[in-house]
Amino acid sequence: MSLSEHLIEEIHPIDIVETLAEHHDWDFDRVGEDQIAMAVEGKWRTYSITLAWSGYDQTLRMVASFEMEPPADRLPELYEAINLANDGCWTGAFSYWAAQGLMVYRYGLLAGTQGVTPDQINTLIGAAVAAAERYYPAFQLVAWGNGTPEAALQVAIAEAYGRA
Repeated sequence: MSLSEHLIEEIHPIDIVETLAEHHDWDFDRVGEDQIAMAVEGKWRTYSITLAWSGYDQTLRMVASFEMEPPADRLPELYEAINLANDGCWTGAFSYWAAQGLMVYRYGLLAGTQGVTPDQINTLIGAAVAAAERYYPAFQLVAWGNGTPEAALQVAIAEAYGRA
């Protein structure tokens, strides 16, 4: 094992997240030894991101969320859009928490005995924000624009391919 690998194993993953949050100038709150909550600004909105470390199974869990309270009659279409969006997400998944009025993107990074690196955490947060930014317009179209889930997801796909 190299010295850098040994040092990474000794640094608590939430300490790494806190350092990254300071570096990016994100607002954050160290909720506890094993949990941090922060706000990351995207193009469409600011996302609440919480990361929690589980020493039991050596997993860094992340939940990125934003408020969303669609009309009740649009929930079946929204759930269908979430399923379609999840087909395009390889590393995490969306879910709608109706009781809290939150759209969430969840991911768990299994660290094992190798530890977690700053690059992995930065990529994890970046992927969550990118997924939320990509699918946010589609979820909005379905919930409030009365668009079909299929048509709304085409907007998300066109957005991803439409920039140079």
